[in-house]
Amino acid sequence: MITNKIKRIPRIRFHDLRHTHATLLLKAGIHHKIVQERLGHSFINVTLDTYSHVLPNLQEAVLNIIGDSILGNQIED
Repeated sequence: MITNKIKRIPRIRFHDLRHTHATLLLKAGIHHKIVQERLGHSFINVTLDTYSHVLPNLQEAVLNIIGDSILGNQIED
């Protein structure tokens, strides 16, 4: 006996896709300004306030870059 089980795909709103897009860009290291422009936010603060939770280690990354710069370690582009 063959049973046709239809799996329903959950409904996804356009806004959910937009949020996912921004989250994936930020996690991939895309600059905040680029994400702001892609989302059409008038102010960078809107982007940063909305998606700051995506980058919890941002402060640590900045400190590492500054530390490497001060110590004369080569920073790769």
